Amino acid sequence: MSTINAAPAPFARLFRDRSRPMQILLGGVIPAVFGAIAGVLLGVSAPAYYAFGALAALGSFLSGFEHRDGWGGADRGFWAGAFYGTALLVTHAIVGTHAKASLGSFPPFLVVITTIAGMLIAAAGGRLARFYRERAGVFITDEPKD
Repeated sequence: MSTINAAPAPFARLFRDRSRPMQILLGGVIPAVFGAIAGVLLGVSAPAYYAFGALAALGSFLSGFEHRDGWGGADRGFWAGAFYGTALLVTHAIVGTHAKASLGSFPPFLVVITTIAGMLIAAAGGRLARFYRERAGVFITDEPKD
């Protein structure tokens, strides 16, 4: 059984093997910044807001590839979605523009939606990455790399 060190380039680095500051940046800061940008776009243009949301969803899916499987991707996507949704609402409130897309009758519920969506999308990326690793004969041990 081989380890991740023998993996092809797309699977060369797991999130758990990154430094703590890099984990904070990739798992928290970047989703929050994306959420803040979406919060600004929400008051500018509905199509721009939705297109940027699709870009964020793609990023969430790809982030799942840095995890052992779908469960690891789901954990990361959960927090990334929570940071994204919270930053979106806070930034939109600070900017003070009228929303060009519906936030529903209870806007804070958007955080629940982005959290669940982030979790499911990143889990799908993690599961697909595991499938490709197994297909390539690459298996990840439970111990993080030293």
